[in-house]
Amino acid sequence: MVQFNFALEIMQLNNNVTEFILLGLTQDPLRKKIVFVTFLLFYLGTLLGNFLIITTIKTSQNLRSPMYFFLFHLSLSDTCFSTSIAPRMIVDALFKNATISFSECIVQVFSFHFFGCLEIFILMLMALDRYVAICKPLHYMTIMSQRVCGVLVAVAWVGSCVHSLAQIFLALSLPFCGPNVIDHYLCDLQPLLQLACTDTYVINLLLVSNSGAICTVSFVMLMFSYIIILHSLRNHTAEGRRKALSTCISHIIVVILFFGPCIFIYTRPATTFSMDKMIAVFYTLGTPLLNPLIYTLRNAEVKNAMRKLWSKNWISDDTR
Repeated sequence: MVQFNFALEIMQLNNNVTEFILLGLTQDPLRKKIVFVTFLLFYLGTLLGNFLIITTIKTSQNLRSPMYFFLFHLSLSDTCFSTSIAPRMIVDALFKNATISFSECIVQVFSFHFFGCLEIFILMLMALDRYVAICKPLHYMTIMSQRVCGVLVAVAWVGSCVHSLAQIFLALSLPFCGPNVIDHYLCDLQPLLQLACTDTYVINLLLVSNSGAICTVSFVMLMFSYIIILHSLRNHTAEGRRKALSTCISHIIVVILFFGPCIFIYTRPATTFSMDKMIAVFYTLGTPLLNPLIYTLRNAEVKNAMRKLWSKNWISDDTR
């Protein structure tokens, strides 16, 4: 950590820019108030929904399968992913001119990509879990043992860290000498490339080959795996098909909602469209809010566990 801060200080000496101005979603005072209220509610809903899933899985004895182990980590990554963006965006809506220091900007780039990449890897692990459960049911508990699941999640965390460090090195390699106005509500490499005082062609290729490739390849692999899973359901009973379809459709909805906007943002040249900020809102704040709803509304086991948790807490409160 000390070496990381030292590297930030060294790179800062090579730049004339010490802070950036974030324009946010709008500069209109009335619309900024609407942004503040709307996304405060979004963020509180995200925290409530994901904390409810985390608490339910941690306390319920019926949710000990690998699927819920991965769902726990997905909710955790959703919470952290949204927290890396939403609080600052909400607070900035209260000010006429929102600024962020160079160091804070770099930290936001790291945390944003770390938890975003972690979510991608967790979604892939959830698809793997469903593939083994549906296509190789007799070997499910052997293949997806507790130890194996723990190792897979640890690899996901390490891989996310490697990806985020690569983003940091790309950001730190950019010289900034002005202007320092970011037409966005967050710090990311795409808007930062617009402010660099150098040719960013190579950096943009590296960005596409890193973030763009991760999004695209992961999406293709996920969709291909679910096609195989859905094809294999022909050999299951009607009840088995119904239960498997309910779970898989939930996963597919999450995958499309998350990867669609990410692929649009990270797999194209460093150009800016007017819709970019709204699309970014969808996958940075919208998806973490929708995930708990998708997984709870379509999952009977999670809903039953939540009811038991609620009833238990209600009874304990009444007996005090």
